[in-house]
Amino acid sequence: MVEIELDGQKVQCQEGSMVMHAAEQNGTYIPHFCYHKKLSIAANCRMCLVDIEKAPKPMPACATPVTQGMIVRTKSDKAIKAQQGVMEFLLINHPLDCPICDQGGECQLQDLAVGYGASSSRYEEEKRVVFKKDVGPLISMQEMSRCIQCTRCVRFGQEIAGVMELGMIHRGEHSEITTFVGNTVDSELSGNMIDICPVGALTSKPFRYQARTWELSRRKSVSPHDSTGANLIVQVKNGKVLRVVPLENEAVNECWISDRDRFSYEALNSDQRLTKPMLKQGGQWREVDWTTALEYVANGLKGVKNDHGAAAIGALGTAHSTVEELYLLGQLVRGLGSDNVDTRLRQSDFTATPGATWLGLPIAELSNLDRALVIGSFLRKDHPLFASRLRHAAKRGAQITAIGATTDDWLLPIAQRVVVAPSAWAQSLADIAVAIANERGVDIPANGTATEAARAVAASLLSGQKKAILLGNAAVHHPQASTLHALANWIGEQTGASVGFLGESANTVGAQLVGAQPQQGGLNAGQMLSGNALKAVLLFNAEPEFDAANPVAARAAVNGAQMVVSLSAFKSGANDYADVLLPIAPFSETSGTFVNAEGRVQSFHGVVKPLGDARPAWKVLRVLGNMLSIPGFEFETSEEVRAAALGDLASIPARLSNQSSALIQLQGSTGGLERIADVPIYSADALVRRSEPLQQTADAKPPVASLSKALWAELGLAEGAQVRVSQDNGSATLSAVLDASLPANVVRVPAGHALTSSLGAQFGAIRVEKLGVGQV
Repeated sequence: MVEIELDGQKVQCQEGSMVMHAAEQNGTYIPHFCYHKKLSIAANCRMCLVDIEKAPKPMPACATPVTQGMIVRTKSDKAIKAQQGVMEFLLINHPLDCPICDQGGECQLQDLAVGYGASSSRYEEEKRVVFKKDVGPLISMQEMSRCIQCTRCVRFGQEIAGVMELGMIHRGEHSEITTFVGNTVDSELSGNMIDICPVGALTSKPFRYQARTWELSRRKSVSPHDSTGANLIVQVKNGKVLRVVPLENEAVNECWISDRDRFSYEALNSDQRLTKPMLKQGGQWREVDWTTALEYVANGLKGVKNDHGAAAIGALGTAHSTVEELYLLGQLVRGLGSDNVDTRLRQSDFTATPGATWLGLPIAELSNLDRALVIGSFLRKDHPLFASRLRHAAKRGAQITAIGATTDDWLLPIAQRVVVAPSAWAQSLADIAVAIANERGVDIPANGTATEAARAVAASLLSGQKKAILLGNAAVHHPQASTLHALANWIGEQTGASVGFLGESANTVGAQLVGAQPQQGGLNAGQMLSGNALKAVLLFNAEPEFDAANPVAARAAVNGAQMVVSLSAFKSGANDYADVLLPIAPFSETSGTFVNAEGRVQSFHGVVKPLGDARPAWKVLRVLGNMLSIPGFEFETSEEVRAAALGDLASIPARLSNQSSALIQLQGSTGGLERIADVPIYSADALVRRSEPLQQTADAKPPVASLSKALWAELGLAEGAQVRVSQDNGSATLSAVLDASLPANVVRVPAGHALTSSLGAQFGAIRVEKLGVGQV
């Protein structure tokens, strides 16, 4: 530690830290623009000049290391005059457009100009103009004349997002921030550039000119998308959500959120919202009141139970729903005598595990790992903030290894990547286990060969201190998920690595904790969505054609039911197969709780009133339970439901377990072509699928069939070719793209999209044929 004197006070600070860090630690504010605590030091705005004794001139606090006995004055005449001089230069070319600037009221430059700027400018020359740029549907660069070249956005892209999409060209007063050769900004974290811009140069394109910052009410919430559980501030005007920004929480999302968290709110105000209960009569939809709709549902459930037995009733939800909603959904179904309830719609292997599976370590520890093996994950798009933390770990020297069927760029160095067909993932893990067993002199858990790649992964995991094996969404959806889990556990035990699941949805862990899956031998999602086992289906925030592991089988199962009830915030989707549409409130209009990947319980309140006649889903289920005379539905508040659902919160860590009772069963490849299906980031749930700005991004472009080099040559394809892909009596016509990194027998076709909803399982055999001119 080093002791310095700061404005007359003795301050202890870490050796090697900067004066700015010492000031922050002491609660002393030094004006700045380019400095940001999460970014590298640029020292190019010079606003943080301070007076350091014995220094010949003012020094930048952000780039001046502390030394023993240093005397720093931040409020002396010398420091103040230097800061005022810098401010004068910054304002020379800054446009006088505060009245129309979207950043007005929350602009750092505006705030500091009050304290350090003059009342008028000495300069009479014309101000420079920087032409606007179109960088996509999310970020507006219409007023780049406001830019002060702090380069925060450039450094964010390089250091946090992992891709340098913005950079500075020219010099002096001709300097400007721009994209390379007119490209758009496509990072899944790009919206954070808006937050860190200290002026109004980068603004939110969907939010522009919607409201002034002082007109907005600010309310805390939690992201309903991935398992990070990012903390949000939802900003509201006149009962309408107009903007979402991050709420800083170092343990969860730091000060960042993904674009999915930031811009999905646009769906909340879309014309696709379901605002009144609807019944289908004679093939036509008509609006009804809540009493009529709920009586129809209650009588229908009673009729199915009487005619076919309680086992003919099932509920399918998604883990984007709250703890309270999923608990009551399970209680409703079990109160009718059935155990058919599940949220694992994309899963195909349902071998039970003893407890609720979770990340296996605190989220913040991802940044501190020395070694990580990621199995079956489209990491950047599935978990943008987890990818950012692993990127930080890699910068510190961590070795990240991966097993998968693709070589997607995670924007971080990969020490070793095993790229094989999905059917060979388990064998690849077994090979790594054999390499570890050979190294440690223990019995092998399964037959395998210690290949060179397997030995490299094994050597990585056997070294280092903090280690983790992380199973991604594709590993959980895999037909051999239980074997992958069991092998991961064995490797973890032998190497001292934690084993965890990245988690698909905001409430994946919570859904397991409240029993939103069969408990006493009921049908799981795979069984409910195949065949004609169900006569009455409750769809809760679920769209089988997009959310199921096998959309073709799911649609057939739902169409074969006698009654289908869709509880959803949106009217499109279930119109074809549902008999009743019940409008329920999305996360912004209801109180509730999510349990994120690390097992953190996070409750939130509704930030606006439900739209139209929509109602919080827990209230709808409560009333339905009362109408069906099911005991235990006498709740008055969502807090009471949460208490019943989760019990003692202190007991939750003990209920989390990644142990596996499954046997390791290796299966050889069946030969032929195999499908690998990612779920695109903006197709993952109902909200993002209906957010217009997100659907205009590069990540939301129509799906294509990515083919290996061998298959491309075999079919004789050329650029722009169309192919027909077929699976399980379904087919789709897609553009073909060559991906030379794919294994020879793998075809990549995304799921969760209307163009591919006519296909079968996310994993399994697939056929591809070239289409001639004029063929469809």
